[in-house]
Amino acid sequence: MTARVVVADDDLLVRAGVVAVLESLEAVTVIGEAASLPELQELVEATEPDVVVTDIRMPPTMTDEGVQAARWVRSRPGPNGEPAGVVVLSQHAEPEHVLTVFEAGNEGIAYLLKENVADRAVLSRAVEAVASQGSSVDPAVVSVLVSSRSKRQVGIEGLTPREHDVLSLIAEGWNNSAIGERLVLSDRAVAKHINSIFAKLQLAEEPEAHRRVKAVLTWLAAAG
Repeated sequence: MTARVVVADDDLLVRAGVVAVLESLEAVTVIGEAASLPELQELVEATEPDVVVTDIRMPPTMTDEGVQAARWVRSRPGPNGEPAGVVVLSQHAEPEHVLTVFEAGNEGIAYLLKENVADRAVLSRAVEAVASQGSSVDPAVVSVLVSSRSKRQVGIEGLTPREHDVLSLIAEGWNNSAIGERLVLSDRAVAKHINSIFAKLQLAEEPEAHRRVKAVLTWLAAAG
């Protein structure tokens, strides 16, 4: 199946480069380009793409238009009933933007650094993932998000098998009660496992919502 993609970036050269990489992929057809958030919204409404690839900053304000675009695209069902996937591109790993992009859930969302977009395999995996309502996250972004004040970090490999199970269900969007039902655990046991996961990933001092998002991002990166 060929993914119909629109690309949004106010920098003409960057946009042309992204389009060139996308058009070199067999399973992708670029159906439109935009240079601002309003242009992107008009284009999406007119073409109903399968995937939107958007810069994090665009006119009119050059602040968080990519975040706004991701939220808006994911809030509107497409012709097949599912919203289009979104690949957000950024020049830097900006924690506040990453957390905001993934706050409402990780389905159909990818976050990549622009420096890696020239790698056809990286962009191809991201487009393929979000087109099928999956997720993808640049490992460099995760590294910034979960960096610790300590020089030593404990990663996914430090989790127990049961903690792996719990984190995988968090990544799928399940709340604590649903996780307990799936794994036949009490709410107290689920909470204990989650607190252990946060501690091992060195997220213990973060706000609850941010800890869950960061844990999910770490899981996604480890899962490739």
